[in-house]
Amino acid sequence: MNGKLYGVGLGPGDPELMTLKAARLIGAADVVAYPALAGGDSFARSIAADLIAPDAREIVMDVPMTVERGPAQAAYDTGAAEIAEALRGGQDVVCLCEGDPFFYGSFMYLFARLSEEFETEVVPGVTSVTACAAVSAMPLVARNEVLTVIPGPLDGEDMEHRINSADSIVIMKVGRHLGKIRAILERLGLLDRAVYVERATLENERRLPLDRAPAPAPYFSMILVTKGADPWL
Repeated sequence: MNGKLYGVGLGPGDPELMTLKAARLIGAADVVAYPALAGGDSFARSIAADLIAPDAREIVMDVPMTVERGPAQAAYDTGAAEIAEALRGGQDVVCLCEGDPFFYGSFMYLFARLSEEFETEVVPGVTSVTACAAVSAMPLVARNEVLTVIPGPLDGEDMEHRINSADSIVIMKVGRHLGKIRAILERLGLLDRAVYVERATLENERRLPLDRAPAPAPYFSMILVTKGADPWL
């Protein structure tokens, strides 16, 4: 019989924010798979390091951080093939994913390649969005408000339109796009409503008003924006 594939969300970085189910599955896993920066370390593995059994087999997917999709897709092709081999051999495989597997999560690329053939279970995790809101003491939405999540690389005109139509905004994948985002929010009169967070829940976490944020920003950074009066008061 084939093994079972698990996509396990690890949360935003603090190991204590993993769910009990995630910790249990990782600790019992014979095979653990995870992405790593090509030629570098794996943030996902660092979160779960204390739970991985010493004799567990580890499948490392070296994923290059490039604008072009081809190299990353090739890495997931290679990783999926190795995971499939383990599953066909009857071993369960636990795939580690930062944050939540289905919220901008790397596991969705493996899910697309493997879930039709193999039984698959997804274990949700605490998202970076909720983690950033928590460390910023910043409620995002209440009652009938609309929350919009925007990727930083989005075209400036499209981004401005989406910000205008939302009550609260989360902007992810900030990186080299911080200058563009900051200019848009300043033009819309929202700069003083914007909070910048990087590496939420980690020891080197930083929270700053957006006008003081570094540019370019690191990969693990986010901008939160709320409009108007606080509706929960």
